[in-house]
Amino acid sequence: MKQKALLLGGFGLAVGLSVVTASDASAFTHIVTPRETLAQIAIRVYGTPRFETAIASANALDVHGGSAIVAGQPLEIPAPSHHRVSEGETWPELARIYLGDARRADVLARANGAVSWVAPAIGQEIEIPAVVGYIAGEGETMPQLSQRHFGDINRSWELDAYNNRKGDQKLLRGDIVLVPLLDLSLTAEGKSEARAAAVRTLTESGGQSYEAQRKAEADLPPLLADVRAGRYIDAVAKGNRLLGSGDLTKPQLATIHRALVEVYVALEATGLAAGACDAWKANVTDPRLDPRTTSPKIRAVCGAH
Repeated sequence: MKQKALLLGGFGLAVGLSVVTASDASAFTHIVTPRETLAQIAIRVYGTPRFETAIASANALDVHGGSAIVAGQPLEIPAPSHHRVSEGETWPELARIYLGDARRADVLARANGAVSWVAPAIGQEIEIPAVVGYIAGEGETMPQLSQRHFGDINRSWELDAYNNRKGDQKLLRGDIVLVPLLDLSLTAEGKSEARAAAVRTLTESGGQSYEAQRKAEADLPPLLADVRAGRYIDAVAKGNRLLGSGDLTKPQLATIHRALVEVYVALEATGLAAGACDAWKANVTDPRLDPRTTSPKIRAVCGAH
């Protein structure tokens, strides 16, 4: 979500103006214009319509067969980000920090034309590939998802490896598959829009934040109702759309992330659950979980004992 969306649990743009450079390409928010399509957006920001699937997945637009975009709708645009290597950093450590699992070191190294057993050079600027989460539908298979996101049915093994799944493991409806997009990059126009979005984020008026927060107050009860009723796919879509809707308050963010923790645990998406739990902790003053009212699985992903 990133990145996130459904970009890795709703990771959004958090880039200060001082660090937005020509080489920086962090995920950003795009506001849909009249009669604009996902393919048109993908062509402008990526140079090809092939990555409209990445935008759809990042915004949970493909849940339950898809939903149309409308003018004025905010969309999270997946994009790679960058990191300058410090002394002692290794590919496994960087993969754990940025991709959620040290076992993804090979993916991170390959994205930078390297191998995971040779540490990156101190001072080297590496690219962190964009990663989106796709919610599997009834009867879908990894080869189908590989064709959808990579344009190649034979690369399903990459999805299996990244998600720590066995090749013969069946996808179930509601399974969340993380898709690393190693060949996704922004065009010059896409980078320009990313920089403009960062400036816009810094200069947004308080009135816009007020509207986003007021709308979130109305949208939180339906989200919590979906969680209680076990409508987990709907809850994932609602939660991530809320996270991308604007500058929300800490209590609102805490409520959304706490709901997503429960949803991801129920869907057995442990990595996403842990990320949502970290985000929840960052927005509450007391992150302790009551063992009398919190399930052992939730306490486990949140590191509680």
